[in-house]
Amino acid sequence: MKPSIIVHGGAWDIPDIIIDSNTKGCESAAAAGFEVLRLGGSALDAVETAVSLLEDDSSFNAGRGSILNQAGEVEMDAIIMDGRTLSFGAVAALRHVRNPVRVARKIMEKTEFSMLAGEGALEFALSHGFKRVSNEDLLVGAQLDDYMEFKKTGRLRTRRHYAGEESDTVGACALDKDGHVASATSTGGTPRKLPGRVGDSPIVGCGAYADDELGAASATGWGEKIMSVVLSKSAIDLLRQGKDAEEACKISIGQLKTRVGGHGGLIIVSRDGRVGCYHNSPRMAFAYIEGPTGRSLAGIRL
Repeated sequence: MKPSIIVHGGAWDIPDIIIDSNTKGCESAAAAGFEVLRLGGSALDAVETAVSLLEDDSSFNAGRGSILNQAGEVEMDAIIMDGRTLSFGAVAALRHVRNPVRVARKIMEKTEFSMLAGEGALEFALSHGFKRVSNEDLLVGAQLDDYMEFKKTGRLRTRRHYAGEESDTVGACALDKDGHVASATSTGGTPRKLPGRVGDSPIVGCGAYADDELGAASATGWGEKIMSVVLSKSAIDLLRQGKDAEEACKISIGQLKTRVGGHGGLIIVSRDGRVGCYHNSPRMAFAYIEGPTGRSLAGIRL
């Protein structure tokens, strides 16, 4: 098999001022993940590498660059899934760890469980060598300004309430030389969410899905609506019906809109290494390297 990888940096109304940084971030993540694949690494290693880089890139709402909830805290969600075994690991409402996707993989590989949340997720991470970081370490720009104001006054300077409008969740899907697929998704959530709110990102079949028989998917967008249609699994099931990766993305996003009035984006890599990407939000950040065709592209889809 010729390896392939596709990554996304979220589907929303991406401001002009961060188009370049989002494009470069996705391009760098795809290149790093593909280098893992080129050197014979697994799809699982590739998506973890790519998503970790996106979590470290402060222009995205995941890891460093996450947003505050209504209580002035950072709570992050992530998932990683192995298409060989259908095993997955996930964290929900995780605080004080810079790379949630790495914690998710550790849960998958070191425990008999699949998802940990809140304080339990944090305790697990710290007991497995992850460094505890402060909210200040995870916030940048206006979010950091808001947090510093919150520490002084107990009030957030901007208190936007959740309306399902923004999501720059990050994700990746990959196929390795042995024909195995994997996917991963990570997010800091949606602006001013209620404490403890969990969206689609860490929910298997919603924020991500991977099955060696068909392919791998990663979703981004309005989490509550994505969960209603089990977006990633629904899209992967379309591959079984003979749809290609692009068609599966387009049909699934159409169903998201018509069935529940949702918006977002979806990426797929199929078992033959072809990639697909589609969204119904104003813009979506993405990058891919498609092994079977040699195509590669990075940018903001309109």
